[in-house]
Amino acid sequence: MTAQHREPASFPRQYARTQRFSLGAPRAFTVSPDGARVAFLRSRAGTDRANVLWVLDLDEGREYPAADPQVLLGGSEEELSAEERARRERVREGSAGVVGYATDDTAELAAFALSGRLFVAELRSGTARELPVPGPVIDPRPSPDGRHVAYVAGGALRVVDAEGGADRALAEPEAATVTWGLAEFIAAEEMSRMRGFWWAPDSSALLAARADDAPVERWWIADPANPGSAPAEVAYPAAGTPNATVSLAVLRLDGSRTDVVWDRERYPYLARVHWSDGGRPLLLVQARDQRAQAYLTVDPATGATDVLLTEEDPKWLELFDGVPAWTPDGRLVRIADRDGARVLLVGDRALTGPELHVQAVLDITDEDVLVAASAGPAAGEDDSATGESHVYRVADGLLERLTDGGRNSAVRSGAVTVLVSASLGEPGSAVRVLRDGKQIATVVSHAETPVLTARPHLTRAGARRIPAAVLLPSGYRDGDGPLPVLMDPYGGPHGPRVVAAHNTHLTSQWFADQGFAVIVADGRGTPHTSPEWEKSIHEDFAGATLDDQVEALQALAGRYPLDLGRVGIRGWSYGGYLAALAVLRRPDVFHAAVAGAPVTDWRLYDTHYTERYLGLPQERPEVYARNSLVTDEGLSAPVAPARPLMIIHGLADDNVVAAHTLRLSSALLAAGHPHEVLPLSGVTHMTPQEQVAENLLLLQVDFLRRSLPPAAK
Repeated sequence: MTAQHREPASFPRQYARTQRFSLGAPRAFTVSPDGARVAFLRSRAGTDRANVLWVLDLDEGREYPAADPQVLLGGSEEELSAEERARRERVREGSAGVVGYATDDTAELAAFALSGRLFVAELRSGTARELPVPGPVIDPRPSPDGRHVAYVAGGALRVVDAEGGADRALAEPEAATVTWGLAEFIAAEEMSRMRGFWWAPDSSALLAARADDAPVERWWIADPANPGSAPAEVAYPAAGTPNATVSLAVLRLDGSRTDVVWDRERYPYLARVHWSDGGRPLLLVQARDQRAQAYLTVDPATGATDVLLTEEDPKWLELFDGVPAWTPDGRLVRIADRDGARVLLVGDRALTGPELHVQAVLDITDEDVLVAASAGPAAGEDDSATGESHVYRVADGLLERLTDGGRNSAVRSGAVTVLVSASLGEPGSAVRVLRDGKQIATVVSHAETPVLTARPHLTRAGARRIPAAVLLPSGYRDGDGPLPVLMDPYGGPHGPRVVAAHNTHLTSQWFADQGFAVIVADGRGTPHTSPEWEKSIHEDFAGATLDDQVEALQALAGRYPLDLGRVGIRGWSYGGYLAALAVLRRPDVFHAAVAGAPVTDWRLYDTHYTERYLGLPQERPEVYARNSLVTDEGLSAPVAPARPLMIIHGLADDNVVAAHTLRLSSALLAAGHPHEVLPLSGVTHMTPQEQVAENLLLLQVDFLRRSLPPAAK
């Protein structure tokens, strides 16, 4: 069969091959301050994993490659170190080629790692070259002046001249458990701090994190399919156990070192670091219980810190992208919860109120701050705005929305802004380049067009006005009768699913097209319109999140053709926990469940995430028991009637380890509860393998069809 006559791929195969339609889509934008260039990553096709570093010349209106991995590696396959594989797992990176890069202040020089080797690219000319340095290289970053490149290799923080000479170590590990310049597991997995070093604005020094995971408990992840292979040892900080010891030092290019001093016993978590011309280095450090945090300034000459301000919250304090930071004229920019709203503060002034729910800071100038935000608690409960997120310019007396509908983000430098916008009506995202507010260019996406079209109805359900999406089979008509229901939630913190973006709903639509009415409900705990909504799950995963799934289901039954006698539920990670919880706690409502990589015993999950919501297990054992699926209280054995449950888990998962599923299976067996376990050899939490991703969808449909009760006659 010729390529011209090849039959279109099924959705499961296309979804797997395109890595959820992310391949070929442009991302990771950098705008040069002079407004002349936009750098970004994109592969050449929707099934091509290898990202190329591209430059869009805004004056000439042309794109050209600045770094092509196929050329730089001479056609050979990429080789990844164990450290790089772990880093990519933390950031959920499944592509290849140039997966990340950093630039100098002028966006003329970019540095990146490829197959563990260090490369730099001249963005004006579009030429790239390798710098011969020890490897494998992780996270290279040019100095602001473009004269040096700092990088990590073998746990040491090193620096090399941008022309390739004078390579040397600024700090080397004193033991095998120590690294310099890398984010420790808990920072990368839960704090969204992916970096471990920061250049001084004048390029003379770096702030570098030293992490020692010697105190962290060792776990072993085996590959049972290959019994001849030794288990992999990982340092995993489970709830209630020790974290890595993290400190900071100022490392100067002349080889001198000054340790940074703060009350690390009171504030052990290094959550954020910012160093710019606006002021001294700025740290955000958190207490272990995350109910208190301090903003500190650092004297680079002595390492001494001063407390700029502290914050407290009776439940927990959230972390946000882009803050804390200085304005160029030295005012502190932060996001905080005040009077029931999440607001932007510059200096001592709140520049937004309850009309917005601020999510992140995107850019800062003396004149304004660019933020991403959704509608806040005072903006009403208009269904038409459900799931939207917009870009705003904010200043004293100014609140200007730059985007229309959908989900939006932006990158800005000087007069040029790159807007990335997704909508319900079109697949993928559109990328527009604006100068002084006027569109001057677009960035083309090579992502594949899905073979199906998602048709979600975004609404709110029940007395709590729970954000929900309802998807019916394509071609369903009034009078076709009620449908079996599939609840398809994530339902946990930091994971909104009810969003005004087409591609987010593709898998749910595919399940709908198999003959289900699919409901996605974002109950309490998910990020939507208010801090109160997010913090309602404090010490109560099992109650609040499950109650909201039930409320949404029952409320929507009066508006959509739902057969409440045939209700299934599926989910992954927190959604897997919620799915298993549903059939074990509410078998009167849910009749079958597919639980993928579920957290079943919160004592086995990591410190920063779990303790934020449930506290320390030593201090609150009853809270952990109540929210567990494997304790007597959590399982509520025996469960009657016993509902079919399929549990899926990757045996190589180092985030939600397979012990969660094995313990649940043992507890279910002891309780006499029938269930199925599908172990995935060599699969991590991401399930990036094409055949695995495709067949998982097909197996879930098969399980649900044979497990749900027959339609009533």
